[in-house]
Formats: sequence, structure tokens, C-alpha cells
Amino acid sequence: MIHKGLTPERWFSFSLFIQLANVGTDIARAFQWKKLDNNIYSQQAFDRAMELLDLTILDPKNRRGTKKELGRVREALKDFFLCDNEYGTSEEFWNQYFYDFNYAAALERAKR
Repeated sequence: MIHKGLTPERWFSFSLFIQLANVGTDIARAFQWKKLDNNIYSQQAFDRAMELLDLTILDPKNRRGTKKELGRVREALKDFFLCDNEYGTSEEFWNQYFYDFNYAAALERAKR
């Protein structure tokens, strides 16, 4: 576990929007560090994002269709960061994808 203080139970208490907003934050950090030519920090941020995404996939409240999409997101992110980007995604694509979850999470927090 990279996030030592994070238990699955605590992670599962967050909504899907908040979970994916947090994944997106680490993906954004991975991009930021990559631009600064710090491949070690970029890889660490990517690894943190993958850990959170894996926990999100394991979350029992997320339905089968959601888990299927999350699996595809995981695969496409790994393809982008670690392989040949066969899916043809871009940094802009991922920023927009996770921006939507950040926006939804912010709306959710505002309702509390």
C-alpha cells in the first residue's frame, strides 16, 4: 500500500465522484512531474493513481458496468503512461476526463 493511512473501508465511504477526482489529482501530478523531467516523481504519482483506481474498482457500491468502465480507464492509462499509447489518448483527454469528476465532486461537496 502506498497510501498507508487509507483503508479500503474509508475509501469505500467516498462517492465515486470523489474517488475519481482523487485519482485524477494524482494523474495530473504525474503529468506535472513529467513536464519537469522528474520521471521518478511522475512514476510515483502514477502508481498512487493506480492504487486508488484499483480500490475504486474493488468498491462494492460500484456496479458491474461502472467496474467495467473503470477497468478500461485503468487499461488506457497504463497504455498511455507505460506502453505505446495504442488507444491514442492524450494529456488533454485525461485532464478533461478527470476534470468532469472534480466538477461533480465539488457540486456534491457544496450540497453538504
